[in-house]
Amino acid sequence: MGRVDGKVAVVTGGASGIGRASCLLFGREGAAVVVADLDENGAEVVAKQITADGGRAVAQRVDIGDEASIQAMVERAVSEFGALHILFNNAADTSLNAMIQDTPVTEMTVDWWDHAMRIDLRGAMLGCKHAIPHMIAAGGGAIVNTSSNQGIVGDLTQTAYAAAKAGIIQLTQSVATQYGRRGIRCNAVSPGAIRTPALERACPPEIIENIAKHSLVPRIGEPEDLANTVLFLASDESAYITGHVIKVDGGQLAHLPHYAYSIDTGTTTTYTEDSGS
Repeated sequence: MGRVDGKVAVVTGGASGIGRASCLLFGREGAAVVVADLDENGAEVVAKQITADGGRAVAQRVDIGDEASIQAMVERAVSEFGALHILFNNAADTSLNAMIQDTPVTEMTVDWWDHAMRIDLRGAMLGCKHAIPHMIAAGGGAIVNTSSNQGIVGDLTQTAYAAAKAGIIQLTQSVATQYGRRGIRCNAVSPGAIRTPALERACPPEIIENIAKHSLVPRIGEPEDLANTVLFLASDESAYITGHVIKVDGGQLAHLPHYAYSIDTGTTTTYTEDSGS
């Protein structure tokens, strides 16, 4: 018996990266999966892989910037599989254009700021809005939202994305508080550097190597690392966990800034006789 056997799950951004890994894992663990993505062809590939492996899945095109599209996605899950129990709000705009347009504050255009809020934050809110009534009707459900370490600490660029991802954390706590007594749990995952197409678009190899130096687990994260955490939060194994943000980052935000330097040089912040007078 799978860990989400008999459940119905919707995953946005399901065609690639973290979303794809999560869809495949949900399918293997017994859930019927709606693979939702703006890239409908990519979603079809993932859905066919799930069904080929003996699972149940359908592909659904969704534009998370459009409320009617999100509502149709949720209704597809219910009409296709009879209920909705799990929502993974994972999609965001991580295109190359987003990396270019998301500038420091003094260079930020209002149009881009509004675009980021509409896609990266409002999309998750609308997913919750339309999924929760169906989850309540099904006797309860679990929502997982993808935040980001960039929503917790500052960076030199991606200002709007970071602000939206910080908003995801508060949205998560609000939903958990407002609907917990009605059987809805809501948590968030905060990825660090994860080896996805978005990371490879954004970061040249030397930057990825430098990021890995700041990881206490000596590697870059893989989409499956996130998928395993999302599965736990979506399953009954986490029945007493709600309103929380789990960093899935190999410990990248768990240490002081000089960690990588100390590892490279073998020095510490503790004075020794060899340190000089």
